[in-house]
Amino acid sequence: MAARRNQVYLVTGGCGFLGWHLVKMLVERSEGEIAEVRVFDLYLDDKMRHLGTEDVKVTLRQGNIANLTEVMAAVEGVDVVIHSASIVDVWGKVSPDKMKEVNVKGTENVVQACVDHGVQYLIYTSSMEVVGPNVKGDHFYRGNEETDYNINHVKPYPQSKAAAEALVIASNGKQVKDGKQLNTCILRPTGIYGEKHELMRTFYEQGLKMGRRVFRVIPASTEHGRVYVGNVAWMHLLAARKIQESPSAIGGQAYFCYDNSPYLSYYDFNMEFLAACGFRLIGSRPLVPYFILFLVALLNELLQWLLRPFFCYAPLLNKYTLAVASTTFTVETDKAERHFGYKPLYSWDESKARTINWIKAFDGEHSKEQ
Repeated sequence: MAARRNQVYLVTGGCGFLGWHLVKMLVERSEGEIAEVRVFDLYLDDKMRHLGTEDVKVTLRQGNIANLTEVMAAVEGVDVVIHSASIVDVWGKVSPDKMKEVNVKGTENVVQACVDHGVQYLIYTSSMEVVGPNVKGDHFYRGNEETDYNINHVKPYPQSKAAAEALVIASNGKQVKDGKQLNTCILRPTGIYGEKHELMRTFYEQGLKMGRRVFRVIPASTEHGRVYVGNVAWMHLLAARKIQESPSAIGGQAYFCYDNSPYLSYYDFNMEFLAACGFRLIGSRPLVPYFILFLVALLNELLQWLLRPFFCYAPLLNKYTLAVASTTFTVETDKAERHFGYKPLYSWDESKARTINWIKAFDGEHSKEQ
Protein backbone atom coordinates (compact mmCIF):
# COMPACT_ATOMS: atom_id res chain seq x y z
CA MET A 1 0.00 0.00 0.00
CA ALA A 2 1.48 3.34 -1.07
CA ALA A 3 1.52 6.31 1.30
CA ARG A 4 -1.63 8.45 1.17
CA ARG A 5 -1.49 12.06 0.07
CA ASN A 6 -1.81 15.09 2.35
CA GLN A 7 -0.77 13.28 5.50
CA VAL A 8 -0.03 14.74 8.92
CA TYR A 9 3.28 13.73 10.47
CA LEU A 10 3.98 14.26 14.16
CA VAL A 11 7.57 14.67 15.35
CA THR A 12 7.94 14.46 19.12
CA GLY A 13 10.97 16.31 20.39
CA GLY A 14 10.87 18.23 17.12
CA CYS A 15 12.75 21.25 18.47
CA GLY A 16 15.80 19.24 19.47
CA PHE A 17 18.99 18.61 17.50
CA LEU A 18 17.72 15.64 15.49
CA GLY A 19 14.12 16.86 15.63
CA TRP A 20 14.94 20.10 13.81
CA HIS A 21 16.63 18.18 11.00
CA LEU A 22 13.73 15.70 10.85
CA VAL A 23 11.19 18.48 10.40
CA LYS A 24 13.32 20.17 7.74
CA MET A 25 13.76 16.87 5.89
CA LEU A 26 10.04 16.05 5.96
CA VAL A 27 9.17 19.48 4.56
CA GLU A 28 11.86 19.59 1.88
CA ARG A 29 11.59 15.99 0.73
CA SER A 30 7.83 15.60 0.81
CA GLU A 31 6.60 14.40 -2.56
CA GLY A 32 3.05 15.50 -1.99
CA GLU A 33 2.30 12.94 0.71
CA ILE A 34 2.77 15.37 3.60
CA ALA A 35 0.51 18.38 4.19
CA GLU A 36 1.51 19.15 7.79
CA VAL A 37 4.44 18.45 10.05
CA ARG A 38 3.32 18.84 13.64
CA VAL A 39 6.05 19.51 16.19
CA PHE A 40 5.48 18.46 19.79
CA ASP A 41 8.00 19.60 22.37
CA LEU A 42 8.25 20.91 25.90
CA TYR A 43 10.22 23.95 24.77
CA LEU A 44 9.19 25.38 21.42
CA ASP A 45 11.32 27.27 18.93
CA ASP A 46 9.02 29.68 17.10
CA LYS A 47 11.59 30.03 14.31
CA MET A 48 10.69 26.51 13.22
CA ARG A 49 7.41 27.78 11.80
CA HIS A 50 9.47 29.32 9.00
CA LEU A 51 10.56 25.85 7.87
CA GLY A 52 7.09 25.41 6.41
CA THR A 53 6.19 26.05 2.78
CA GLU A 54 3.01 26.70 0.81
CA ASP A 55 2.62 22.95 0.39
CA VAL A 56 3.74 21.71 3.81
CA LYS A 57 2.93 23.71 6.91
CA VAL A 58 4.79 23.35 10.20
CA THR A 59 2.68 23.66 13.33
CA LEU A 60 3.95 23.76 16.91
CA ARG A 61 2.31 22.08 19.89
CA GLN A 62 3.78 22.65 23.33
CA GLY A 63 3.49 19.79 25.77
CA ASN A 64 5.16 17.27 28.02
CA ILE A 65 5.74 13.80 26.58
CA ALA A 66 5.24 12.41 30.10
CA ASN A 67 1.70 13.86 30.24
CA LEU A 68 -0.73 11.46 28.57
CA THR A 69 -3.46 14.08 28.09
CA GLU A 70 -1.08 16.41 26.26
CA VAL A 71 0.28 13.59 24.11
CA MET A 72 -3.25 12.49 23.24
CA ALA A 73 -4.09 16.00 22.04
CA ALA A 74 -0.95 16.16 19.90
CA VAL A 75 -1.55 12.77 18.25
CA GLU A 76 -5.19 13.38 17.33
CA GLY A 77 -5.60 13.58 13.56
CA VAL A 78 -2.07 12.32 12.84
CA ASP A 79 -1.18 9.69 10.23
CA VAL A 80 2.47 8.96 11.10
CA VAL A 81 4.33 9.49 14.38
CA ILE A 82 8.11 9.87 14.54
CA HIS A 83 8.91 9.64 18.22
CA SER A 84 12.29 11.24 18.80
CA ALA A 85 11.62 12.99 22.13
CA SER A 86 14.13 11.81 24.70
CA ILE A 87 16.43 12.91 27.47
CA VAL A 88 19.99 12.09 26.47
CA ASP A 89 22.20 12.21 29.52
CA VAL A 90 25.17 10.05 30.51
CA TRP A 91 26.73 12.64 32.82
CA GLY A 92 24.26 12.63 35.71
CA LYS A 93 22.59 15.96 34.99
CA VAL A 94 19.15 14.35 35.18
CA SER A 95 17.79 12.05 37.89
CA PRO A 96 17.09 8.39 36.98
CA ASP A 97 13.41 8.92 37.83
CA LYS A 98 13.14 11.84 35.42
CA MET A 99 14.94 9.84 32.74
CA LYS A 100 12.48 6.98 33.14
CA GLU A 101 9.50 9.34 33.19
CA VAL A 102 10.43 10.93 29.86
CA ASN A 103 12.05 8.08 27.96
CA VAL A 104 9.91 5.16 29.12
CA LYS A 105 6.63 6.64 30.34
CA GLY A 106 6.72 9.09 27.44
CA THR A 107 7.00 6.21 24.99
CA GLU A 108 4.13 4.40 26.73
CA ASN A 109 2.05 7.54 26.25
CA VAL A 110 2.89 7.76 22.56
CA VAL A 111 1.94 4.12 21.98
CA GLN A 112 -1.30 4.58 23.94
CA ALA A 113 -2.19 7.69 21.96
CA CYS A 114 -1.55 5.84 18.68
CA VAL A 115 -3.84 3.02 19.81
CA ASP A 116 -6.63 5.34 20.94
CA HIS A 117 -6.51 7.57 17.86
CA GLY A 118 -6.05 4.80 15.29
CA VAL A 119 -2.56 5.80 14.19
CA GLN A 120 -1.06 2.92 12.23
CA TYR A 121 2.57 3.98 11.82
CA LEU A 122 5.16 4.71 14.49
CA ILE A 123 8.89 5.22 13.92
CA TYR A 124 10.92 5.27 17.12
CA THR A 125 14.32 6.96 17.41
CA SER A 126 16.40 4.78 19.69
CA SER A 127 20.17 4.79 20.21
CA MET A 128 23.20 2.61 19.61
CA GLU A 129 23.62 2.62 23.39
CA VAL A 130 20.76 0.13 23.60
CA VAL A 131 23.40 -2.29 22.35
CA GLY A 132 26.63 -0.72 23.61
CA PRO A 133 29.49 -0.10 24.07
CA ASN A 134 29.31 -1.97 27.34
CA VAL A 135 31.24 -0.95 30.43
CA LYS A 136 33.30 -4.15 30.30
CA GLY A 137 35.22 -2.82 27.32
CA ASP A 138 34.11 -5.50 24.86
CA HIS A 139 34.73 -4.14 21.37
CA PHE A 140 31.95 -4.11 18.76
CA TYR A 141 33.95 -4.15 15.54
CA ARG A 142 32.07 -3.79 12.26
CA GLY A 143 29.02 -5.40 13.80
CA ASN A 144 25.47 -5.48 12.47
CA GLU A 145 21.96 -5.83 13.86
CA GLU A 146 22.41 -9.59 14.32
CA THR A 147 25.85 -9.55 15.95
CA ASP A 148 26.06 -11.26 19.35
CA TYR A 149 27.25 -8.80 21.97
CA ASN A 150 27.38 -8.81 25.74
CA ILE A 151 24.91 -6.01 26.44
CA ASN A 152 25.48 -4.60 29.89
CA HIS A 153 23.55 -1.46 30.90
CA VAL A 154 24.53 0.34 34.10
CA LYS A 155 23.39 3.90 33.39
CA PRO A 156 19.80 5.20 33.37
CA TYR A 157 20.01 6.46 29.79
CA PRO A 158 20.74 3.17 27.97
CA GLN A 159 18.46 1.34 30.42
CA SER A 160 15.59 3.69 29.62
CA LYS A 161 16.14 3.50 25.85
CA ALA A 162 16.25 -0.30 25.99
CA ALA A 163 12.99 -0.35 27.95
CA ALA A 164 11.38 2.04 25.47
CA GLU A 165 12.55 -0.11 22.55
CA ALA A 166 10.93 -3.14 24.13
CA LEU A 167 7.64 -1.24 24.41
CA VAL A 168 7.74 -0.20 20.76
CA ILE A 169 8.60 -3.69 19.52
CA ALA A 170 5.85 -5.24 21.66
CA SER A 171 3.32 -2.77 20.23
CA ASN A 172 3.97 -3.81 16.63
CA GLY A 173 0.85 -5.53 15.35
CA LYS A 174 -1.27 -4.20 18.19
CA GLN A 175 -4.90 -3.51 17.31
CA VAL A 176 -5.81 0.16 17.29
CA LYS A 177 -9.05 2.11 16.89
CA ASP A 178 -11.38 1.01 14.08
CA GLY A 179 -9.81 -2.45 13.93
CA LYS A 180 -6.61 -1.29 12.29
CA GLN A 181 -3.09 -2.38 13.22
CA LEU A 182 -0.18 -0.42 14.64
CA ASN A 183 3.06 -0.93 12.73
CA THR A 184 6.32 0.13 14.36
CA CYS A 185 10.01 0.12 13.65
CA ILE A 186 13.14 1.34 15.42
CA LEU A 187 16.14 3.31 14.21
CA ARG A 188 19.36 3.28 16.24
CA PRO A 189 21.74 6.12 15.37
CA THR A 190 25.38 5.73 16.27
CA GLY A 191 27.01 8.99 17.38
CA ILE A 192 25.19 11.76 15.47
CA TYR A 193 27.03 14.88 14.36
CA GLY A 194 26.21 17.92 12.27
CA GLU A 195 24.82 21.43 12.48
CA LYS A 196 23.28 22.38 15.83
CA HIS A 197 25.07 19.58 17.71
CA GLU A 198 25.57 21.03 21.18
CA LEU A 199 28.19 18.47 22.23
CA MET A 200 30.35 19.50 19.28
CA ARG A 201 29.96 23.10 20.41
CA THR A 202 31.09 22.02 23.89
CA PHE A 203 34.23 20.38 22.45
CA TYR A 204 34.90 23.59 20.52
CA GLU A 205 34.57 25.72 23.65
CA GLN A 206 36.85 23.41 25.63
CA GLY A 207 39.46 23.63 22.89
CA LEU A 208 39.27 27.42 22.94
CA LYS A 209 40.13 27.44 26.63
CA MET A 210 43.23 25.39 25.83
CA GLY A 211 44.46 27.79 23.16
CA ARG A 212 42.77 25.95 20.26
CA ARG A 213 44.50 22.75 21.27
CA VAL A 214 43.00 19.31 21.84
CA PHE A 215 45.04 16.87 23.90
CA ARG A 216 44.78 13.21 22.98
CA VAL A 217 43.90 10.94 25.90
CA ILE A 218 42.35 7.99 24.02
CA PRO A 219 44.33 5.84 21.53
CA ALA A 220 43.72 6.58 17.85
CA SER A 221 43.06 2.84 17.37
CA THR A 222 39.80 3.10 19.36
CA GLU A 223 37.24 3.67 16.64
CA HIS A 224 33.65 4.83 16.81
CA GLY A 225 30.92 4.91 14.20
CA ARG A 226 29.46 8.35 13.51
CA VAL A 227 26.59 9.35 11.25
CA TYR A 228 25.56 12.71 9.83
CA VAL A 229 22.29 14.07 11.20
CA GLY A 230 20.89 14.73 7.71
CA ASN A 231 21.31 11.06 6.82
CA VAL A 232 19.63 10.00 10.05
CA ALA A 233 16.67 12.23 9.17
CA TRP A 234 16.60 10.83 5.62
CA MET A 235 16.52 7.27 6.96
CA HIS A 236 13.51 8.19 9.13
CA LEU A 237 11.61 9.49 6.11
CA LEU A 238 12.38 6.40 4.03
CA ALA A 239 11.36 4.10 6.88
CA ALA A 240 8.10 6.03 7.33
CA ARG A 241 7.31 5.58 3.64
CA LYS A 242 8.22 1.90 3.55
CA ILE A 243 6.24 0.97 6.64
CA GLN A 244 3.12 2.33 4.90
CA GLU A 245 3.85 0.60 1.61
CA SER A 246 4.73 -2.77 3.15
CA PRO A 247 4.15 -2.93 6.92
CA SER A 248 5.20 -6.56 7.21
CA ALA A 249 8.58 -5.84 5.60
CA ILE A 250 9.94 -3.65 8.39
CA GLY A 251 7.35 -3.84 11.19
CA GLY A 252 8.99 -4.81 14.50
CA GLN A 253 12.50 -4.39 13.05
CA ALA A 254 15.45 -2.39 14.41
CA TYR A 255 18.02 -0.70 12.19
CA PHE A 256 21.36 0.93 12.85
CA CYS A 257 21.71 4.35 11.25
CA TYR A 258 24.88 4.54 9.18
CA ASP A 259 26.52 6.39 6.31
CA ASN A 260 29.99 6.86 4.79
CA SER A 261 31.50 8.83 7.67
CA PRO A 262 34.94 7.43 8.55
CA TYR A 263 35.60 5.24 11.57
CA LEU A 264 37.92 7.23 13.83
CA SER A 265 38.49 7.89 17.50
CA TYR A 266 36.37 10.68 18.97
CA TYR A 267 39.38 12.99 19.01
CA ASP A 268 40.44 12.34 15.43
CA PHE A 269 36.86 12.59 14.19
CA ASN A 270 36.22 15.91 15.93
CA MET A 271 39.45 17.26 14.50
CA GLU A 272 38.06 16.68 11.00
CA PHE A 273 35.96 19.78 11.74
CA LEU A 274 37.88 21.72 14.37
CA ALA A 275 41.08 21.79 12.32
CA ALA A 276 39.31 24.12 9.90
CA CYS A 277 39.18 26.67 12.74
CA GLY A 278 42.87 26.42 13.57
CA PHE A 279 42.65 23.75 16.26
CA ARG A 280 45.55 21.32 16.72
CA LEU A 281 45.52 17.79 18.11
CA ILE A 282 48.44 17.34 20.49
CA GLY A 283 49.92 13.86 20.80
CA SER A 284 50.03 10.85 18.49
CA ARG A 285 49.56 8.67 21.58
CA PRO A 286 47.54 9.27 24.76
CA LEU A 287 49.22 11.93 26.90
CA VAL A 288 47.65 10.62 30.10
CA PRO A 289 47.81 6.96 31.25
CA TYR A 290 44.47 5.17 31.33
CA PHE A 291 44.67 4.48 35.07
CA ILE A 292 44.96 8.23 35.73
CA LEU A 293 41.85 8.87 33.62
CA PHE A 294 40.04 6.13 35.53
CA LEU A 295 40.99 7.69 38.87
CA VAL A 296 39.79 11.10 37.69
CA ALA A 297 36.53 9.56 36.48
CA LEU A 298 36.13 7.84 39.86
CA LEU A 299 36.83 11.10 41.68
CA ASN A 300 34.29 12.92 39.53
CA GLU A 301 31.62 10.39 40.46
CA LEU A 302 32.49 10.71 44.15
CA LEU A 303 32.29 14.49 43.95
CA GLN A 304 29.00 14.25 42.11
CA TRP A 305 27.56 12.12 44.92
CA LEU A 306 28.91 14.40 47.66
CA LEU A 307 27.74 17.62 45.99
CA ARG A 308 24.33 16.38 44.88
CA PRO A 309 22.48 17.95 47.87
CA PHE A 310 23.91 21.36 46.97
CA PHE A 311 24.16 21.61 43.19
CA CYS A 312 24.51 19.56 40.02
CA TYR A 313 28.11 18.61 39.32
CA ALA A 314 28.13 16.76 36.01
CA PRO A 315 31.56 16.70 34.30
CA LEU A 316 31.98 15.08 30.89
CA LEU A 317 34.33 12.43 32.28
CA ASN A 318 32.92 9.63 34.42
CA LYS A 319 33.46 5.85 34.46
CA TYR A 320 30.73 5.29 31.88
CA THR A 321 31.84 7.95 29.39
CA LEU A 322 35.44 6.77 29.78
CA ALA A 323 34.39 3.20 29.03
CA VAL A 324 32.42 4.32 25.95
CA ALA A 325 35.25 6.49 24.64
CA SER A 326 37.78 3.67 25.20
CA THR A 327 35.76 0.93 23.49
CA THR A 328 35.58 0.43 19.73
CA PHE A 329 31.99 0.47 18.48
CA THR A 330 31.59 0.45 14.71
CA VAL A 331 28.82 -0.93 12.52
CA GLU A 332 28.93 -2.42 9.06
CA THR A 333 25.48 -3.24 7.77
CA ASP A 334 23.26 -2.80 4.76
CA LYS A 335 20.02 -3.86 6.45
CA ALA A 336 18.33 -0.48 5.92
CA GLU A 337 19.33 -0.52 2.26
CA ARG A 338 17.98 -4.04 1.76
CA HIS A 339 14.74 -3.45 3.64
CA PHE A 340 13.74 0.05 2.50
CA GLY A 341 16.22 1.27 -0.06
CA TYR A 342 18.26 3.55 2.17
CA LYS A 343 21.41 5.10 0.76
CA PRO A 344 23.04 8.14 2.37
CA LEU A 345 21.59 11.35 0.99
CA TYR A 346 24.73 13.28 1.94
CA SER A 347 28.25 12.09 1.15
CA TRP A 348 31.01 12.31 3.74
CA ASP A 349 32.49 15.32 1.94
CA GLU A 350 29.17 17.16 1.99
CA SER A 351 28.43 16.17 5.59
CA LYS A 352 31.87 17.39 6.62
CA ALA A 353 31.53 20.67 4.72
CA ARG A 354 28.12 21.43 6.21
CA THR A 355 29.37 20.78 9.74
CA ILE A 356 32.51 22.87 9.21
CA ASN A 357 30.47 25.79 7.86
CA TRP A 358 28.30 25.69 10.97
CA ILE A 359 31.32 25.65 13.29
CA LYS A 360 32.99 28.44 11.33
CA ALA A 361 29.88 30.57 11.79
CA PHE A 362 30.09 30.65 15.58
CA ASP A 363 33.88 30.66 15.45
CA GLY A 364 33.58 33.89 13.48
CA GLU A 365 31.26 35.30 16.13
CA HIS A 366 33.80 34.40 18.81
CA SER A 367 36.60 36.12 16.87
CA LYS A 368 34.55 39.33 16.61
CA GLU A 369 34.10 39.37 20.39
CA GLN A 370 37.87 39.27 21.00
